[in-house]
Amino acid sequence: MSRVVVLGGAESGVGAAVLAKVKGFDVFLSDCGQIREDYAETLRKWDIPFEQGHHTEELILNADEVVKSPGVPGTVPMVEKLRAQGTHIVSEIEFASRFDPARKICITGSNGKTTTTSLIYYLLRNAGLNVGLGGNIGKSYAYQVATEHFDYYVLEISSFQLDDVYDFKPDIAIITNITPDHLDRYDHKLENYVEAKFKITKNLSPDDCFIFDSDDEITIRHLDNIILRCKMLPFSQQKEVSQGAFLKEDKIVLRYEKEETDIYLQELALGGKHNIYNSMAAALAAKATGIDNKVIRESLSTFEPIEHRLEPVLSIKDVLYINDSKATNIDSAWYALECQKRPVVWIVGGTDKGNDYSILNDLVREKVKAIVCLGVDNAKIHAAFEGIVGSDRITDTRSAEEAVRAASGFASEGDVVLLSPCCASFDLFKNYEDRGRKFKEAVRNL
Repeated sequence: MSRVVVLGGAESGVGAAVLAKVKGFDVFLSDCGQIREDYAETLRKWDIPFEQGHHTEELILNADEVVKSPGVPGTVPMVEKLRAQGTHIVSEIEFASRFDPARKICITGSNGKTTTTSLIYYLLRNAGLNVGLGGNIGKSYAYQVATEHFDYYVLEISSFQLDDVYDFKPDIAIITNITPDHLDRYDHKLENYVEAKFKITKNLSPDDCFIFDSDDEITIRHLDNIILRCKMLPFSQQKEVSQGAFLKEDKIVLRYEKEETDIYLQELALGGKHNIYNSMAAALAAKATGIDNKVIRESLSTFEPIEHRLEPVLSIKDVLYINDSKATNIDSAWYALECQKRPVVWIVGGTDKGNDYSILNDLVREKVKAIVCLGVDNAKIHAAFEGIVGSDRITDTRSAEEAVRAASGFASEGDVVLLSPCCASFDLFKNYEDRGRKFKEAVRNL
């Protein structure tokens, strides 16, 4: 019996451990931190031995294969020891796909991947297909492969999940865009990060589809250096394409094989330039899956925003509060600011990932009337924007409640209070979901 060791005891790792158990492996899970009680309970329920708070070498180094959770960096000593002795290390996505015959639509990218993934899942469900949702969103993909049956999966896949894939193959692969992000995990080299994203395309065959943003300079530059044998479906707001999707005046034109379809922008449920891209990618994935034009139109017009992504919370005294806690990098915050039509009180800050805030200067000058910093160290934000909004219109806070109170003090009738932090959440919160929920709770308490 082969021995599979799983490193990391959160959603991804626990799912991989359950699948390994179901498939008859000798499985052991190890997490050097504390495992959340609900995850520990799942492991006990499936009778999977595990440890937390440390790694025991003799229980790990004897593995035939290791499944590494995306949250575990490749530089931790245990991973380096495993690599040094030649142990094969794979991601949950790679491991689960071996046991899954379903058709897979897989989405990666620096921004827009959660919205695009959710849109495609919504489209496929509206078309009556038996479809699962997983990866970096919802339930673990491996856990679903172990316990459920779907004909299709829509998987959001992060660069960390792609780091350890070898034979994994989507039927439809999508890269929404690529902007510098998570460079601390990639030796601060953009090229390493780009290569991780492009692993989603490495095993595509002539019958598969690759959907990509042909306006995205980094994607196109990398595309020129590789040979892909699959069907290429670009989407663009800047130029016409012979196959794919493009913007023509006030409508999206879809061209797939010999068919052409129009979708008017006013029909789209999601506003903003970035959501036109997301809608194009989703519509192309639906077309490539054989979904009817009527279902595509109806779905794109009735889709509701996802939690923590430009999510309207409440309007209080004609001030609209928006939760965009998932915006953990500059590019996401740029999109969030760009689509605002009302004056913005901007809540920003957290764990800085090497941000260059100067990219936002023009938007801040045009849209932002005041800034509320929500973080432990806000010096870079003050240095970047004090000269634009004025030192009396920028303040520091250490909790969601304090930030909301400060923002409501700056806001006037007709304004937007926008939580779009640009930064990771780990200085004050468990994760971006925790930050978003505490923000919403603070707004309701107003």
